[in-house]
Amino acid sequence: MVDRNRAAFALAALALGVVPLNGHADATIHVKLTDNTIQLDPGTAKAGRVTFEVNNAANGNTEHEFVVLKTDMDDAHLPVHKGMVTESRFHKMGEVEDLTQGSTKRLSLKLAPGRYVLICNRPGHYEMGMHTSFVVAP
Repeated sequence: MVDRNRAAFALAALALGVVPLNGHADATIHVKLTDNTIQLDPGTAKAGRVTFEVNNAANGNTEHEFVVLKTDMDDAHLPVHKGMVTESRFHKMGEVEDLTQGSTKRLSLKLAPGRYVLICNRPGHYEMGMHTSFVVAP
């Protein structure tokens, strides 16, 4: 009787969309871009659909962007040319451009397990510390 009730509950949850069919829950990562940092909450996710909710919380009129790169390199040691990371050397998963101060934009990506680096690639911003690593677990 208990097994039948458990099965009925699981079927009801599936019908209501409560349980993802692929076994991986969608994740939302809250990203705060300050004057010189990228802050994540939470700092990791499981493989699958990951949505980055990116907010430019910088002071003044600083415009940012948010770029997701797939790489095993340390986030502080990416190649820089003329104040910008050479994105073409990496597998760019996606980006949010032209984030004015106070604005929020969303970026949804299907991410495989592995290591990623998240950067702002406006001239000089990476070198000011606008980078962080991000791990996607299996």
